[in-house]
Amino acid sequence: MMRRNGILNSSLIYAIAKLGHTQRIVICDAGMPLPFDAEVIDLSLVPGVPSFVQVLEAVSSELMIESYYIASETRVANPAVQNSIERVLEGLPYHEVSHEELKRISNDSQVFVRTGECTSFANVVLVCGVTF
Repeated sequence: MMRRNGILNSSLIYAIAKLGHTQRIVICDAGMPLPFDAEVIDLSLVPGVPSFVQVLEAVSSELMIESYYIASETRVANPAVQNSIERVLEGLPYHEVSHEELKRISNDSQVFVRTGECTSFANVVLVCGVTF
């Protein structure tokens, strides 16, 4: 059935629907190293399309998020992305970790969503919550 609103990409909406409590989904820029055995939904088309923020907004509207991880380097290296993450995920608890630690944490994630974002440190690990 064709969805009327929200995410239209069938692979992405299916991956979101399969996630359970405490499982993780990574939204990342085009340069994030991805584990070879991970489920990757590659949305990148050309540099900047779709943007990290567009994908984060779409995913966050479909997913119950309990908390998130962000690289501490983002605040200085990419304040626009940092501000967007804080705006979209306002009020949610988060963990600031080094970029190296974020990559280690992301390796245990169930899904990676690769965007066309070509700016540094545009990555976030979302921890799934429950609706009850």
